[in-house]
Amino acid sequence: MPEIILENVTKRWGKFFGVDNVSLNIPNNSFITLLGPSGCGKTTILRMIAGLETPTEGRIKIGDTVVFDSDAGINVPPNKRKVGFLFQNYALWPNMTVYENISFGLKNINEEMPVLDVEAKQTVDMIRALQNGNKVKETITECLDKTGKLDEKKAYVKLIDAFSLSLFTAKELFDLKIHEAAEPNVSAKSKLSDYEKKLSDIKTRYANEGKALNDKCEVTKDGRVIETRRKLSKEEIDSRVRACSRIVKIGMFMDRYPAELSGGQQQRVAIARTLAPQPQVLFMDEPLSNLDAKLRLEMRYELQRLHVETGSTFVYVTHDQMEAMTLATKICLVNNGVLQQYAAPLEVYNRPSNLFVADFVGNPSMNFVDVKGNQQSDGNFSIDMLGGIKASFVPDEKFDIKDWRAKRDASEQEKQRLEQERLSRKGAVEKSNKDEVFKYRIQKVTEVDESLLDEPVITDEDYVIGIRPEAIDIEENGSIDATVYGAMPTGMESTLKLKIGEFLLTGVIFGGMIYQIGQEEKINITGNNILLFDRKSGKLICSGRLEI
Repeated sequence: MPEIILENVTKRWGKFFGVDNVSLNIPNNSFITLLGPSGCGKTTILRMIAGLETPTEGRIKIGDTVVFDSDAGINVPPNKRKVGFLFQNYALWPNMTVYENISFGLKNINEEMPVLDVEAKQTVDMIRALQNGNKVKETITECLDKTGKLDEKKAYVKLIDAFSLSLFTAKELFDLKIHEAAEPNVSAKSKLSDYEKKLSDIKTRYANEGKALNDKCEVTKDGRVIETRRKLSKEEIDSRVRACSRIVKIGMFMDRYPAELSGGQQQRVAIARTLAPQPQVLFMDEPLSNLDAKLRLEMRYELQRLHVETGSTFVYVTHDQMEAMTLATKICLVNNGVLQQYAAPLEVYNRPSNLFVADFVGNPSMNFVDVKGNQQSDGNFSIDMLGGIKASFVPDEKFDIKDWRAKRDASEQEKQRLEQERLSRKGAVEKSNKDEVFKYRIQKVTEVDESLLDEPVITDEDYVIGIRPEAIDIEENGSIDATVYGAMPTGMESTLKLKIGEFLLTGVIFGGMIYQIGQEEKINITGNNILLFDRKSGKLICSGRLEI
């Protein structure tokens, strides 16, 4: 499967930038989730890669092929990009059976493909199955009902799944009546020699023409596969349909119509239909959003297994951060059309690049605490937090905050310079949906409408501490006095709202303890994943621990 490269891709409508200068490198065989709130641009990115949306500018490359380049005037149509698209609604044809839905797109394929000897392919499959007559008999006899009557349709499906056959080959194998023999292995071997001779004759015929067959039964000459523009044969179509149905476990539903299937089964049909044309990349736009919670969890496991079995590159759009965390090899987090962070799930969780990422990823959300402080000579920060609590923030690594601020300011100046340079070019427009520092929420007992307050004056002494709920522990010798303001036990854990003065912190306490509202407790903030953010830019400065 190919890698996908996006270079400075932008999509705008008038002055509204849906996607703003996004660059991505999606590696081969990766599972990438495009994550972000509704309207952030994640589906637009997906559609631009697939060719369903034309970028305003930039460059997109799939494998060795440039599929879009605004400067060179290249825009390869969607049907030539060899990508599969799985939509939020399944879009199954209601008047077609499951088999017809999956095979529908295959009948329209007409392109350069290897010349395949279908007869040789069927013969090779028969030889493989006849190597084990006992297995053939066991597979078929599993389809006997209580009265001893054999369900032939079920037997065909079982043979297809057991030996990776097409329906035509499965019927031929069934008709050999090996399952009726007292010694199935002996019966199978007696038939085996006929098929081996048949295959030998086919190979001899090609040898006389100066050609040969490879392991896939493709015709070769001088060691190279011969290709021709053609359609798929009935055998190839059936083989692909059966293979895809076997992967998603819907082989028994081939004759049913979509209305006769559950939501999860319909989703599997949609996946099989997308896989059947063997796309280079599989795109999915919130495919599980229509399913109930239990089925959605089951389908996540199926998608993980599917990714491993197919070896395909998956690009998956979701606004559900739990789906992104559990499925992805890397998360691409987008907000207001701008790429916020592109990293592995645990890195996004433990080292979010800014306040927006920290707030968006994690359930319950991260606690944010405004603090004032200064870096001391030993590298630690002396801070004042939660209405007067004195503490020390100890960074994981020593650094000078003045150097960090200098790099921050230089980066901001460079960003402004590039923006001015862009605006000076012909046809450039100013972005109407301006980028702003994320306005995080400080939990308080009494909520205040911040729109009525004056904008605070932010100095270099202003920071934000980020505390994940699981970093809060209730301990007998805790250093902070707290009152239980709310409690939601779920069995193995309890989510608590803890009141500290006028502030509230969310904590996840593991165990089966029951907490009463108003109960007095002592807490500690533990671990080395406490985060220090720059309040002015919203960027992560470093991680560390708190000493109170």
